Amino acid sequence: MVRKGSSKRLGPVGVTALLLLAAGAGGAVYVWVSMARPYKNFPSEGVFVTVPHGASRRMVSRILKHEGVIRSALVFELYCRRHPRRTLVAGDYFFDRAVTGREVFDTLANGRVYVKSVTIPEGYTMAEIAALLEREGLVSHEEFFAAAQDTSLVSDLAPRARNLEGFLFPATYPFAHHTAPQDAVAAMVRQFREVWTRLSAETGTSGRSVEEVVTLASLIEKETPQAEERPLVAAVFLNRLQYRRPLQCDPTVLYALQLAGRSGGPLTTRDLQFDSPYNTYLHTGLPPGPIANPGEASLRAAAAPAKSDFLYFVANTQGGHFFSRTLAEHNRNVRRYRQLLAQANGTEERDPEPPPPPPRKRRHRKGAR
Repeated sequence: MVRKGSSKRLGPVGVTALLLLAAGAGGAVYVWVSMARPYKNFPSEGVFVTVPHGASRRMVSRILKHEGVIRSALVFELYCRRHPRRTLVAGDYFFDRAVTGREVFDTLANGRVYVKSVTIPEGYTMAEIAALLEREGLVSHEEFFAAAQDTSLVSDLAPRARNLEGFLFPATYPFAHHTAPQDAVAAMVRQFREVWTRLSAETGTSGRSVEEVVTLASLIEKETPQAEERPLVAAVFLNRLQYRRPLQCDPTVLYALQLAGRSGGPLTTRDLQFDSPYNTYLHTGLPPGPIANPGEASLRAAAAPAKSDFLYFVANTQGGHFFSRTLAEHNRNVRRYRQLLAQANGTEERDPEPPPPPPRKRRHRKGAR
């Protein structure tokens, strides 16, 4: 006798459990597929996303959805909850292309925040640095310039500093999308202090104050782009200071004109008479402060100048200079420079106007004070 096969039918509870299992599996598949595909509606120009400190997974998911980075806020939140040991790091993020939800999660979980590298060239002034950072979309010119007036950052090194001109070290810096101007200034001063600590330990300062060394370095920086001749330029300036001769440094006049809002164009004879404490044609000694932000080579040259009795230098049309000990030799070098310049430009040479002579030393009668 053959028995007919029998089967057990599922009860209501079993059917419900099976349906829930199927729904869970289907939901998991949906989450996996949704997170594995890039969001097609991603903005072509890219998008910045700011994850606030203390934001929940749900809040972050909604921010990402609102900015068009992910397809579904719910799916992203569920994915985050499936990885409870990984937290989403606060900060600014930039997405320049469509990526998968898992890539978005991985970026935030690893804290790969957006940074923009900006190089501050050697010899830039505060105003030029401010303009550069504004062009890069980091801070406004006015905000940075205002922050650079805070001398408390260097008060222990340079108590007489008028502002941070000279102490904003030229280097490449990683800046966040929302960089506070005070943070940008502090980063540059911090780099200056690191370089200065090392240089002063290696070379000393020959008894000169930090302000004097940095001011001298700024003149050197603006006078020559060639690092190898900067110690000679430093020697010339120090020799002229020793003999109480005016430095006659053109960049100081340009800086004075810029401060007065009169920048632009080559210097004229009239410009050399512009009344300013920064005009080293009219005033002997160093100007009252740095005229730019010098790099390490110029700081080193100012701290450890070459041993030389040169008193003059003039450009040689090759990026460097001719150096001389006497005014007569200097005038010959000036004529030589004009000849080379005329040859390079294919123009007729003209006799140059000689530089103004150094001021005569005042002679004191015997017994006079």
